[in-house]
Amino acid sequence: MNAMRIAFLQGKRQRERVFLPELIEQFRQVGEVVLNEEAGDPSEDRMAELARDADIAVTSWGCGPLTRRVLDRAPRLRLVLHAAGSVKPILSPELWARGIRVSQAAAALSRGVAETALVLTIASLKDMWRLSRATREGAWGPTDSVREMYGVRIGVLGAGRAGSQYIRLLRAFDVEILVYDPYVDEAGAAAIGARKAGLEETLRESDVVSVHLPSLSETYRLLNRDRLALLKDSCVLINTARGAVIDEEALAAELRRGRLFACLDVTDPEPPAPDHPFRTLPNVILLPHIAGAVSNGLHRVGRFALEELRSYSEGRPLEGEVTAANAHLLA
Repeated sequence: MNAMRIAFLQGKRQRERVFLPELIEQFRQVGEVVLNEEAGDPSEDRMAELARDADIAVTSWGCGPLTRRVLDRAPRLRLVLHAAGSVKPILSPELWARGIRVSQAAAALSRGVAETALVLTIASLKDMWRLSRATREGAWGPTDSVREMYGVRIGVLGAGRAGSQYIRLLRAFDVEILVYDPYVDEAGAAAIGARKAGLEETLRESDVVSVHLPSLSETYRLLNRDRLALLKDSCVLINTARGAVIDEEALAAELRRGRLFACLDVTDPEPPAPDHPFRTLPNVILLPHIAGAVSNGLHRVGRFALEELRSYSEGRPLEGEVTAANAHLLA
């Protein structure tokens, strides 16, 4: 029986950001490894060349779709391990039509996203951003705006991997958690420690609203002018998901009124224009899309891909499996 052939399609620079050398050696313990030693993003031709006769293809950021032209060169391909967040850039209908399984590492990224959302939640309720700025300017207080993680209500929009992980982290505190997700019922919400609520109720009743929704046609500018107007005065709005979920012009108008505080790790588009109000409004914390993984956290993504390979080779379920039926719901 021929050894399993594992082809890494992403460019050398991207591979080295995600996969430590010792991790590549562990892949070699499972099968024959083929590496892309070119630095840039692979072309369709390069992907087809690397995937030739591969049983497993490992993709990541920078890889394009696995088209029919690529797959025709890889008749043995049975599994794609996408070592990145959204799997959408590499998907094509050809994959499932040929019985090829797909796994993405969103679960590995979701922990970093949830941890970032928690940090933003605590720091914003504590009013640390304003107090830090004020103390640098010579002030010392007042602190009457500070709120603890006690007795507050936190609304979570989206109970996918990142949203569910954020809820699990919140359960360490004495807070009430509301969750809005059309695909989660009351029992499912209760199982992760939250109470299911409608969108309007979640927005109206929460002291903090954290967005964890995918970018879909149904979620495009879901938080529009009318829905943003439902938010409480002094509500903290956190978005570590997708910028397109929020009508940014409407949000900027609310922020100019001084009613809300926003922590935005994502915008639409990215980056925002140099003169965008998010860059200058005092009640906005604007981050350059760092909630997931941008440095050592990427190694968690590589480790996840290795564990998925081991699960596949041992006949166990794949934690990150993406199917034709659920692909449209992914971020």
